[in-house]
Amino acid sequence: MRPGPQLQHDIGGVRLVPLLHSTGLVTLTHSPILETRLQDWPDEAACEASACVLAARPAIVDAAIELHGPLGAGKTTFVRHLLRSLGVTGRIKSPTYTVMEPYALPGGSTAAHFDFYRFTDPREWLDAGLRDVYAQPGLKLAEWPERAGDLLPLADLAIRIEPGNDETRRVQWQALTARGLTLLP
Repeated sequence: MRPGPQLQHDIGGVRLVPLLHSTGLVTLTHSPILETRLQDWPDEAACEASACVLAARPAIVDAAIELHGPLGAGKTTFVRHLLRSLGVTGRIKSPTYTVMEPYALPGGSTAAHFDFYRFTDPREWLDAGLRDVYAQPGLKLAEWPERAGDLLPLADLAIRIEPGNDETRRVQWQALTARGLTLLP
C-alpha cells in the first residue's frame, strides 16, 4: 500500500496540519510560540499591575489574546483590570452567559470579551457569527478559546493562569505573533 499525499507543511519552522471538521471545513492548526515568559502573582494587586503594563502597550488596541486556566484561576479578574486600565468605566460583566460583551475604549477603539466555556461544539462559534466580530478591528479577549476549536484565528498572545496556594498565581505569557512579542511583560 502506498502512503497518502503529504498533508503537513513546514512554513518558517511552524508545522501546519490540515484538519477536516465535521462541519466540512478544513482549517490549519498553528501553534507558533515565538517567546514565553513566566510571572508569579502573589496577590490580586500583582494581577492588576500586569494588566496595567499590558494596557500601556500601543499594540493592545488591535490584539487578539487568549486566556487559559481552570475555573477560578483569575481570567475574568485579569480582563476586568485590563479593561479598567484601558479606560472602560461602568460595569464590566463576565460574558459566561452572553458569550460576548463589547466595550467602547477611549479614542474610538473597541474591545470584545468572549467566554466560550459553555460551547459544546466548535461550530457554535460560527453559528454565533463571531467570525465577523473577529474580522473587525479592536481588542479581542477570549476565555476558554479551546472550546471554539481550531476555528478561532491565531491569537497574538496566550496567557495561561494557574492558581497556587491562596491568592498566588503562576502566569505564562506566550507570544504567538510579532504583535504578541510587543505585548510581553
